[in-house]
Amino acid sequence: MNSFGEKFRVQIYGESHGLGVGIIIDGIPPGIPIHVADFEHDLSRRRSGHMGTTTRVESDVPEFMSGVFKHFSTGAPINIFFRNSDVRSQDYEDTNLLPRPGHADFVAHRKFLGYNDYRGGGHFSGRLTAAIVGAGIVAKKLLHPIKIEANLSEIGGHKNFEDILALTIQKNDSIGGLVNCQVLGIPIGWGEPFFNSIESMISHLVFSIPAVKGIEFGSGFGAAKMFGSEHNDEIISMDGTTRTNYSGGINGGISNGNTISFNVSIKPTSSISKPQSTIDLKTGNINSLEIKGRHDVCIALRAPVVIEAMTAIALADLKLGYEI
Repeated sequence: MNSFGEKFRVQIYGESHGLGVGIIIDGIPPGIPIHVADFEHDLSRRRSGHMGTTTRVESDVPEFMSGVFKHFSTGAPINIFFRNSDVRSQDYEDTNLLPRPGHADFVAHRKFLGYNDYRGGGHFSGRLTAAIVGAGIVAKKLLHPIKIEANLSEIGGHKNFEDILALTIQKNDSIGGLVNCQVLGIPIGWGEPFFNSIESMISHLVFSIPAVKGIEFGSGFGAAKMFGSEHNDEIISMDGTTRTNYSGGINGGISNGNTISFNVSIKPTSSISKPQSTIDLKTGNINSLEIKGRHDVCIALRAPVVIEAMTAIALADLKLGYEI
């Protein structure tokens, strides 16, 4: 569905080329300071306009439709809305019957019987991550002084971003990337065994981000190549500090006092300028498709702040659960 959480509950709505996108946040205590200016830094990190990103640029000024009065949360659900203005819906008329490879076009058409809004991917678009970032900003306020920091560590396996981006643009192609996220200052004891472990809650939300294909905590898949004597983190202090952090700051689904660290794999943007083959949903024939529109060469460039936001939402839900 389109909602997540028990105590800090979010419900996302909107489409890429509709009136806008937004998110409703329920469970926010009253008296939390909320100003439009608080949102600019993180939203600017998600915004396009630099090398390797789409030329579609939205202002992304949050409109508080409810739950905020005189710059403070009221205790009622907060509805944050972001208007769409820079749209070119005509670029997507072909995708109604010619689904783009790698996109949700085909499955959305089948699941929703052709009634789905296909313009720019509709409800499946990365455009909705603006709303996610908005909720993440509110969640970060609840988590202070805990810090969440995500950064792009690789593009296509390379550390030199500019060179690989230039090559990808020259080839009319797209490329993926790897994002590292760290949570600093989280107390010992957050998370529950099994279904509400920190890993499962963060992973649930991170996998909800369009283009995410993998996540690994600590040593991740590298642990499969290690001996236990190598992988075990030796505890060297009563505050839980360990000599190494192969567990990624989590044991038994519960924070152990060390930095929570995980990597997220972002696939190449599905929309590319190269001709591709796809099926015509009207005739059943295989046709050639040349995708129009404005698209990111590397969507991973704008992903770190979205991953931070999803992490903050998961942790805020846990925090409020412990405080009730």
